[in-house]
Amino acid sequence: MKKFILFLVLAISCSSFAYSQDKEMRKKDLLNVIKTRTSVRTFSKKVAEPKRYVDELLKAAMSAPSAMNKQPWEFLVITDKEMKMTLAKEFKNASYIENASFAIIVCGNMKAAIEGEGREFWVQDCSAATENILLAAHSLGLGAVWCGIYPDKDRTLKLQEFLALPEFIVPLNIIPI
Repeated sequence: MKKFILFLVLAISCSSFAYSQDKEMRKKDLLNVIKTRTSVRTFSKKVAEPKRYVDELLKAAMSAPSAMNKQPWEFLVITDKEMKMTLAKEFKNASYIENASFAIIVCGNMKAAIEGEGREFWVQDCSAATENILLAAHSLGLGAVWCGIYPDKDRTLKLQEFLALPEFIVPLNIIPI
């Protein structure tokens, strides 16, 4: 019995040690992703199977924190070549989209946003989702860049009109990937 207990204690100790090492490795990996992420504005090759990446990126985006857990975001994925070319011409600050494999447009849904004084927290909520997309893209070996739309009124209205968005869906940014 003593041998069994000693073996069990050793097994638990080794397991805990392996878990703590694994935890340390994950922490280093995460910090490395955060520290090495950069804005990529030149895209050299098309992503194979963008759908697989889109799913991962959107899951990461929706894992972001949000005020009162309202999650007032909407994500539009643009893969159509013509649409990307038109967006690149219409939005000079997002011209990189033309050569990107796809883009994600992060929008705030004002129907889901906090009412009253906290209404503008949608910007922080969608910004947190955006940062998750950028970090996830980098961790998957993809390049991406945040191209601002909101709060520039002209850009915001222009993109709303271009995408035929209802008034309560406000585009925050375009992320070419």
